[in-house]
Amino acid sequence: MSTAEVQTTQMANGLTCELPASSPLAKLLKSQRTWVGPDAKQRLAILRNAKSIAIVGASPNAARSSYFVGTYLQQSSDYRVYFVNPNADTILGQKAYPDLASLPEVPDIVDVFRKGSDIPSVIDDVLAIGAKTVWVQLGIWNQDAAIYGESKGLTVVMDRCLKVEHARFHGGLHLLGFDTGVISSRRATR
Repeated sequence: MSTAEVQTTQMANGLTCELPASSPLAKLLKSQRTWVGPDAKQRLAILRNAKSIAIVGASPNAARSSYFVGTYLQQSSDYRVYFVNPNADTILGQKAYPDLASLPEVPDIVDVFRKGSDIPSVIDDVLAIGAKTVWVQLGIWNQDAAIYGESKGLTVVMDRCLKVEHARFHGGLHLLGFDTGVISSRRATR
């Protein structure tokens, strides 16, 4: 076989193997997630060290997850929160900015609510303004973009909800991801 017909694949355990590039197994392995971002301690450090967060893809629609996360960050954190949406004037009572370059400061974290195929252009925008961390929300995955971002010196968190992680690290997370508002050492009765 020529090298064009063989694919070297790295598996999650770090081992590599060579497979015919056209084989179903090679195609399946190529589609598997192999990129691993910051672990829990590193994510905690990212959140603790941050002072400002820009939400790209923020929505003024209360039914959208970006709105819920923005509300949480405004009410449950000391972060300066900026909303980025070129189609909105205000979100949650604050000015909405058309792009990252329009923000009054370089945010410590850029939290992204955009489809996976948009992540490479968002990473380019983040690099252009000099931000250091891109946090791609839960359910959004673009492995090539994560690898690219890291190769350019960015810290990349992907497929994780910033609100859930913040609440988890700060004691406000219920089993379903919501703050119950109840502080008790007793187990809930069934």
